[in-house]
Amino acid sequence: MKTANWFKTLLALVVVVVFVAGCAPSATPTPTTAPPTQPPATQPPVQPTPTPEGKQPVTLRYANWNLGTEEENNVQRQLVKKYMELNPHVTIEIVDMAGEGSWDDKLTALAAKGALPDVFMADKTPLYVKNGWLADLTPRVSNDPDWPNVPDVLRNAVTYDGKVLGLPAAQFVMGYFVNIDLFEAANLDAPTYGVSVDDFFATATALTDIQKGRLGLDELEFILGWYPHTQDSRLGWFSFDGRRMNYNSDAFKAAVAQVIEVKPHTWQGLTDEQKANFKSQGPWELFLNQECGVRWDGGWMVPAFAQNATFQWDFLGIPGGNQALVGDFIVVAKTTANLEEAYKFAKWMTFSREGYLAEAEIAKAAGVVPTRMPVYVDEDTINLYLSFVGDKPGLRQALGNLDRSLLESLAKIVPGYVAARWEGRPGIDIGEEKDVNMWYMFNFVADGKYKYEDYAARLEEFANRLLDEARAELKP
Repeated sequence: MKTANWFKTLLALVVVVVFVAGCAPSATPTPTTAPPTQPPATQPPVQPTPTPEGKQPVTLRYANWNLGTEEENNVQRQLVKKYMELNPHVTIEIVDMAGEGSWDDKLTALAAKGALPDVFMADKTPLYVKNGWLADLTPRVSNDPDWPNVPDVLRNAVTYDGKVLGLPAAQFVMGYFVNIDLFEAANLDAPTYGVSVDDFFATATALTDIQKGRLGLDELEFILGWYPHTQDSRLGWFSFDGRRMNYNSDAFKAAVAQVIEVKPHTWQGLTDEQKANFKSQGPWELFLNQECGVRWDGGWMVPAFAQNATFQWDFLGIPGGNQALVGDFIVVAKTTANLEEAYKFAKWMTFSREGYLAEAEIAKAAGVVPTRMPVYVDEDTINLYLSFVGDKPGLRQALGNLDRSLLESLAKIVPGYVAARWEGRPGIDIGEEKDVNMWYMFNFVADGKYKYEDYAARLEEFANRLLDEARAELKP
């Protein structure tokens, strides 16, 4: 597998460790990538069966926001139990992460008491690197035959200065899903994976008929994320090139122009009077209500589409034959008393082929579609995943083309990205709005409140100063 050039730059100059999405404003909910405010309560330790001869009993403390409650006993919780059944010398204790404060606030409090979980889900991992919390897993993955089957873009995302500091726990392709029937009913060829940018917008906008309650696209927001790359392949998600944001580039300015042009074909372009033509109360309902041709979303929505869609659908990703990629990551604490056992369990919950097969069995028994797409990616695991949802050609192509993906989860791995993209305040007043933040500047870029080109250079300079400062704070 070959790594994209822009991401190699990131590896050489930026700490690339483990992520989130949780702190950023977003029009589309991404429940798998953001920790809840009330994680599950502590699960009483399961009493292991007698330990195999020669193996000492081991207890590992584990924290994750995807475990639900003990009463729900969801697939991820059952996967933990399955590991203990297969490894009766290991007891997994679920750490109680309930209470006030963010995920990282709670981890910081535990670290202060010398009580970090042995294995835990990562949110904003530059903090963990800065604090020296993470075990170096390089020697173990280097000798692990499953590691090469993890897509490069995910392996690179947990590697810093040659050291692997976490494990990819989940990956979700992100891009446009298409309602094939809706296009065919309008005598249009539905766009497919690999469609050109120009043909994509031409076909999508041709579908729009507001009087009939039909839009070509659902929302505007994510065009700024993927479009710059189609104009300049050196740029990744939202114009990040591995080191800097390129808000003043021709490619990003072209993305802004595209957003303004297609706004009338999206929910954001509708007047209140026009919205009365639609059953949907918001853009999140348009796709399943068959009121938009394409919807931008992530692979975590595939189970809902497979269960609830009454029409033919597929994944077309990013025009040009690509996709964004969202990842979740699990890390091992440097303070763990048994690094080898902690690694084995962390692998089971992340990129283990056997772990994914077990998860699929649990999901099948429960009558649900696995939430995770395989992290260990080969033809067999792709076929296994698609056996739950049907053989979607675009989804199959995307899963076979993951190394080219644009990593969307930069908030989880790039120091300073959250401020450079959302929270930072560049000292700009827009009308009566004083000292607006970066989110405001991008969210209202097509609303006529200001002209983007008047501020592009200032936004780029400010964002890159924040990135430089955050990078300098990290210890090498």
